[in-house]
Amino acid sequence: MHEVTLSDGIITLSPLRLDDVEAHLTGEDELLVRWLNGGPGTREGVEAYFRHCREQWDAAGPLRAFGIRTGAHEALAGTIDLRFAGEGLAPGQVNVAYGLYPSWRGRGLATRAVLLASRYAAAEGGEEAVIQVDPENSASSAVARRAGFTPGKQPRSNDGPRFDRYIRDLRAPLR
Repeated sequence: MHEVTLSDGIITLSPLRLDDVEAHLTGEDELLVRWLNGGPGTREGVEAYFRHCREQWDAAGPLRAFGIRTGAHEALAGTIDLRFAGEGLAPGQVNVAYGLYPSWRGRGLATRAVLLASRYAAAEGGEEAVIQVDPENSASSAVARRAGFTPGKQPRSNDGPRFDRYIRDLRAPLR
C-alpha cells in the first residue's frame, strides 16, 4: 500500500488502520451515529469497514478513508473519507464526508481536515469537491462554509433523504 500522510502542523490525516477500532468505538456518539454512520458501530462491523478501507487504499479504489489525528501521539479525533465515484457524483466530483468525536469538536479540526483532504483530492485528479449535509446538521454546514464550499444545486432524485449540497472547485487555489 502506498502510505499517505497529510499534515498542516496541527492535524495529520493518514489511512484508517485496525488499531484505530477501539478509539473509534470509544469516540462514537449519538451525533456520529445520526449524521454519519447510519447506526451504532459494533467491533465486528467497524473492523470489517476498516479492513475494507485498507483494501480500497491497496487497490487504489474510489474510497480513501483517513483518520483525523492530532497531538504528539496522533490521537484519533475522527474520520474523513473521500469517494471519487458514487451515486449522484458527476465525473471529476469527489464526495467528502467527515466526523469528529465529541471531545475534539469546536476546535476547527474538521475544517482543517476538509482543506487537507481537498488538496489531496485535487492532486489525485478531482475537479470538484462535494459535501452533502442533512439540513438539520448546522455544525457540518458551518464546516463546509468555513472550508470555502458554497451551496450547490441538488441532483434530481425522488429517493432517499434530502441533503444540502456544498461545492468547491478543486482547480482553484485552496487556502
